[in-house]
Amino acid sequence: MSDRSVWHHFAGQIGAAQKRSILDSLARVGVVTHALDFSNPSGSGVFFFDQITEQLCEFVRDASHGGQERIICIALSKSMLLSPGAWQLRKAGASDVFAWDHSPETARQASARFERWNQIDDIIMSPLVKNNLAGQSPMWIRALRQAVEIAQFTDASVLIMGETGTGKELVAKLIHTLDARQNKRNLVLLDCATIVPELSGSEFFGHERGAFTGAVASRDGAFALANGGSLFLDEVGELPLNLQAELLRVVQEHTYKRVGSNTWQKTDFRLICATNRELFAEQAQGNFRSDFYYRIAGWTCRLPPIREREDDVLVLTKYFLAELYADDPPEIDDAVGEFLLTRNYPGNVRDLKQLLARIAQRHVGPGPITIGDIPEEEIACEDGERIDWRGEKLENTIRMAIASGASLKEIERTAGEIAERIVLRDVEGNLQRAAVKLGITDRALQMRRATRRQNGRDSFKGASNSQNAHPT
Repeated sequence: MSDRSVWHHFAGQIGAAQKRSILDSLARVGVVTHALDFSNPSGSGVFFFDQITEQLCEFVRDASHGGQERIICIALSKSMLLSPGAWQLRKAGASDVFAWDHSPETARQASARFERWNQIDDIIMSPLVKNNLAGQSPMWIRALRQAVEIAQFTDASVLIMGETGTGKELVAKLIHTLDARQNKRNLVLLDCATIVPELSGSEFFGHERGAFTGAVASRDGAFALANGGSLFLDEVGELPLNLQAELLRVVQEHTYKRVGSNTWQKTDFRLICATNRELFAEQAQGNFRSDFYYRIAGWTCRLPPIREREDDVLVLTKYFLAELYADDPPEIDDAVGEFLLTRNYPGNVRDLKQLLARIAQRHVGPGPITIGDIPEEEIACEDGERIDWRGEKLENTIRMAIASGASLKEIERTAGEIAERIVLRDVEGNLQRAAVKLGITDRALQMRRATRRQNGRDSFKGASNSQNAHPT
């Protein structure tokens, strides 16, 4: 693996000699580790445990930042993985959970995981992604990681699902760009919502000269043009059933005939499809063929709507303003930021982009964008359309927490921790600015964070009598 260091931590009855043996095994396969700093738990890590507890799950949830940081949880006994606890760790944010079997294989297993994840995250942090698909919320990073892994390490067909305006076409282009095939050819795009039924055969299969009235010359269709490259079928859910049946053979056999020809042609392309429909529901209603669905959905990638990645609203705002202003894009004042965060976006990211374009057209002079730059029609409907954060969405979240057995104290504590995490990410770790946004003093914020870290340390103090024999 690469020379990046990951943190390690041991919890429970684990002797010093066993710790030394485990860390030496990891070092031999290139997994360089350092002891976990509870005052600043950041980055990837490997966590060893001898029992699964609620405290362990809480630690993983906090240290992984909701799954953004890569953490491998390794049990000291295979029997522990037979319980539901292993799945609880996975849901809490662990990237993988397996057992240490006291052989070099386990160390190589961990090394291979980190190597793959580092490659994926390097791509996500590259200009190719950051300059085209902005965002840093956990939901968005999770979707990007999935898309990058599918693109870079497989040649499978991909179905991208998501509401209108969530970036499906951009992700399709990214998958094609990252496709590792040698001598890869072009990406061919076909919008299934705009295909005229009478001409669909020609659009997909091509036609021979004279095949129908108006066919004055032969023409290549999408299958021929995409040969050696990728075919992107946008809004594939709009295809009629008869055309789905015709396309199924091509996807299965990679052969087709032009309209008006008796000669079979060969084609080899990567199929990428996108839809804003729920295709499982469409199958149940008889509007989409199940055999066609399973051919186009070798992998599925669901892009979150903007209401599920609200952390990204201000990140996207900064990104789009940089696009709109060639030099020195203006800041936004707090009132405008609040408006953008609480506005509803039925058209998702595209809706936000269009709103910012209108705001930028109104903004003149130096200084930040202010509420006077917000178009009049937005002000007129603001009260009726702004999201009430105390409303149904929050109520449903709390209802699920109660149903899962969470206490009032736990709900209050978790909500506070999430608020701190969001604000600190927005202000890039500046405690003074975070305290102002949270309405508390700097000292109070520091004490809250210190108390939580101390509780974390106390929860994971192992019962080993020789903790000082080896740094953990």
